[in-house]
Amino acid sequence: MPQGQVLEFSGLTKRFGAVSAVDGLTARVEPGLVTGFLGPNGAGKTTSLRMLLGLVRPTSGSATIGGRRYAEIERPLQTVGAALEASSFHPGRSAANHLKAYARAARLPLSRIDEVLGLVGLADVAGRRVGGYSLGMRQRLGLATALLGDPGVLVLDEPSNGLDPEGIRWMRSLLRHLAEEGRTVLISSHLLAEVQQTVDALLIISRGRLVFQGGTEDLADPDEYSTVVDSPDREALSRLLDERGIEYQLLRNGFTIRHHEPVEIGAVAAGAGVALSHLQSKGASLEDIFLELVSGVRTHASAAGPIAAMDATPPTPEPSSTAPAAPPPAATAAPAPSTDLVPVVAAARDAAPLAEPDPTEPDPGPRPSYAVASTGVIDIVPATGARNDDAEVSR
Repeated sequence: MPQGQVLEFSGLTKRFGAVSAVDGLTARVEPGLVTGFLGPNGAGKTTSLRMLLGLVRPTSGSATIGGRRYAEIERPLQTVGAALEASSFHPGRSAANHLKAYARAARLPLSRIDEVLGLVGLADVAGRRVGGYSLGMRQRLGLATALLGDPGVLVLDEPSNGLDPEGIRWMRSLLRHLAEEGRTVLISSHLLAEVQQTVDALLIISRGRLVFQGGTEDLADPDEYSTVVDSPDREALSRLLDERGIEYQLLRNGFTIRHHEPVEIGAVAAGAGVALSHLQSKGASLEDIFLELVSGVRTHASAAGPIAAMDATPPTPEPSSTAPAAPPPAATAAPAPSTDLVPVVAAARDAAPLAEPDPTEPDPGPRPSYAVASTGVIDIVPATGARNDDAEVSR
């Protein structure tokens, strides 16, 4: 059985020139759970995942998998399965040949190809060129690539994007099953309602900083929740609550009760023989809490300390009457834009590393597109002119 690994971000920071994409991210992802990685567009989610997978070098801090950087993992495809986008496939290559290239690079048995294609529902279209796939089919192929080595860690960026309702339910069930096997599952998503039904824990970032870390049950303060209960015989329910000294507020949808759990109210009603037509716990939705966290309206104890420390401005000491005033600090030049090289891992260690784009430089025009998967295999797609690579892949 594949073993999950702890994913750890420690003071992770990435700056592109004057822009801080990720700013001091410190978080921990545990095995056996589906962990959701949330944040608005531009919050730094994808950059964080790319640093975790060795595709972007941090400015400072570290991101490790089981205590090791991705580039230090000897058999990456059997340890980490990753799918960061659904477009990193050669359009002229079939799904089977796409997986065959990765299987041979990682020295995996070719029988594994049919297994994962069947698992993700692509067995019937394995010989079709990927260029004719829908977005949902490419998502499934990306997941098949991530699962090829039967890894203990899965890192998926927007895995439900492009899937139909049936596919979303299938994805949800599969991810939960993989986590129950003890694997580490980290997914980023913008579909908050879907995340709420899928994940066990959450990491939420905003402007590159952590604003929440913990279980979904820890998002809101317990005092924000209330129990809503109703009965066909509201008069009997009202008398019962008065007799037990339980304070309530009668609204259109029933009685709203604070500081009492639904199971407690249900037991009281059952003991008195009062039938209930409605009983639920009600609080702020994930969407409401998410928007308050990323906008700064709400802070959470899991992140308030680090953020407060980063935002705090040290007090300016009053000048001493006996000591001369210190001269103003010399102006320092702004740091040069980052030109770190992408580390090359596993089977592609001898390939030329790729330079990170400099956002301050003009667009150099069309150039080859590189698709890097967790094996470290680099698939080069020409900027113009599709090539038919559907022929048998040779060693």
